[in-house]
Amino acid sequence: MTLAEELHFGRAAEREHIVQSALSQQLQRLERELGVRLLERSTHHVQLTRAGVAFLAEARRVLAQAERAVTAARRADGEAAALWVGIVDASYDSMPQILRQVQQHYPNLEIHQIEAGVPEQFKLLVEGRLDIGLGRASLAPAEIASELVRLDPLGVLVAEDHRFAAGASVPVAALATEPLLLGEDDRAPEFNQFVVELCRSVGFTPTLYHGTVQSMQAAAELVLQRRCVVSVPSSCAQAALPGVTWKPLVEPLSRYPWSLLWRMDDQSEYVQAVRSCTRVLAQELSWLNPTAPQGEDRPSES
Repeated sequence: MTLAEELHFGRAAEREHIVQSALSQQLQRLERELGVRLLERSTHHVQLTRAGVAFLAEARRVLAQAERAVTAARRADGEAAALWVGIVDASYDSMPQILRQVQQHYPNLEIHQIEAGVPEQFKLLVEGRLDIGLGRASLAPAEIASELVRLDPLGVLVAEDHRFAAGASVPVAALATEPLLLGEDDRAPEFNQFVVELCRSVGFTPTLYHGTVQSMQAAAELVLQRRCVVSVPSSCAQAALPGVTWKPLVEPLSRYPWSLLWRMDDQSEYVQAVRSCTRVLAQELSWLNPTAPQGEDRPSES
């Protein structure tokens, strides 16, 4: 499994704390037992064969099922139940609100939060290392089920002395004059795509700030320094530092679609509990029908 993930004998051997020759021998034995080649390898290149891709997918499912069996056995024996949850960034408020609701109904449930971009959440869900995730579901693999839970008004973080801060809202077209910070594309391709498509819908491609950050707090620091502006949904408005403010984007008004994510075959009690609690919370807080800051209410994706 490690070799399939790394596609590099040296790195895989280091992760497994064994010598490279032993790893190579293990692979050769496995290929002989299966009667197929799992890897194509040359001096400078290692890649999975079609048989290797198929074997890896099934092996991950088997391991995930084994982990769920262990969890079920421990639960039956009286050990505390556990839920592994993916969050995009600690600054976003949707998942903390959902988990508070879940914890009220299941006070003995152990909840473990893993900070991960949406692509990594997909991977961890498929592997059985996450039970629930939250993100835009547009790029979800076939193994992942989703349920739209929030249409989140999109806005922009700006310094309080920035010209955008004087108005109640910011037209999307006004972003054409500002460097725009996007997330790292391997962590947030779905969000970057959403923002760029929004800009193109009013006739321009944004000028990107050529730097990266690992958190919304770091992004807010750049905003405070007047290096760039950052487009974020209202659920992340609390990430603003003193001296930074959030303004809704309009013309067009746009909403970012958040969905719960889980494995298609996972019908466990606590996954269903999260879904149920989220539906109740979404209705109470009007997450699927938020009040528009001004103008016509036109969600850009449902």
